[in-house]
This record gives sequence, structure tokens and C-alpha cells, in this order.
Amino acid sequence: MEQPQKETDAIRQMRHQPAELDAIDRKILGALAEDASQSYAQLSKVVNLSAPAVHDRVKKLRREGVIKGTVAILDGCKLGRTLLTFLVIDTSSYNATRQLLTFSNRPEVEELHTIAGDGCVLVKVRADNTEALEAFLMEIQSLEGVRSVRSYIALSTFLERGPSPD
Repeated sequence: MEQPQKETDAIRQMRHQPAELDAIDRKILGALAEDASQSYAQLSKVVNLSAPAVHDRVKKLRREGVIKGTVAILDGCKLGRTLLTFLVIDTSSYNATRQLLTFSNRPEVEELHTIAGDGCVLVKVRADNTEALEAFLMEIQSLEGVRSVRSYIALSTFLERGPSPD
């Protein structure tokens, strides 16, 4: 019997299983989502538990992958990347789609998703200016198997956030 081939690509598709979270876990996550620099003592006041108990819960949430990391949220415009664009890319093959996934290491790429619908890949790009965006688009369009690229430039951003723990 033939064994299934192991995936060797640098980017692997993940199967997601929801974690079992109680109301206290969700309160902790909500507080950390607002300000991840809060101490365990500060969080303990929010959820009415001791600081060591909060610490144990946060460790568990990290271990289970609910908390993926603690990061600073940077303002792209203040960093000089003022042109926010969403790209919907249609490809002719799975191989072309996998090639696009290698763009995840590019600093101007903030998000990269395979999608169902009119396209195959959705990319959130933050470029310095129109010239930089055009160069990036030309690079994508030169890939074999890319059928079309539709660009949607954001004029204003009213809300950007991660998922809510509720």
C-alpha cells in the first residue's frame, strides 16, 4: 500500500480546531487584545483571580496556540507605507497559487489568503507609493499561471482588528 506523500512546502495548510475556552479565558483574551502589555496583576483584577492563576491560564492559552504571540501593532502610514491595497489574484493552477504563497516573506505583504470565489488568492499589501505598488504588481503578473490581478486601493481605514474572544 502506498503511503501518502508528506507535505514539504514551507507554508503548510492548517486545520483549525476551536479551543475550549471558559468565560474567564475569554475575559483575559479580551483584555490582552486591548493591551497586551498588561501585567498579570492588572489582569487578575479584571477577572478576579490571583496573578499566579492568571499566569497559568495565559501559559495554557499560549501552549494551546490561542495566543500566537505578543506583538506591537505598527502604523503603516507612519512607517512610510501609505498605500494600502487588496489584491484578488486568479491563477490557472495549484502550482501558480503555491508560488504566490512564497510572497509571504515580503515586507509589503501584510496578509495572504487562499480564497473561494472569483479569485484564488487574496493579498493585503502596504506599499510606499504607486511606483512600488506597480513594481510589485508587475512581479506578480509575470508569474506563470497568473491569469488576472484585481487591485482595490483603500482610501480610508475605519476599522482594523483581530478576532474577538467573544
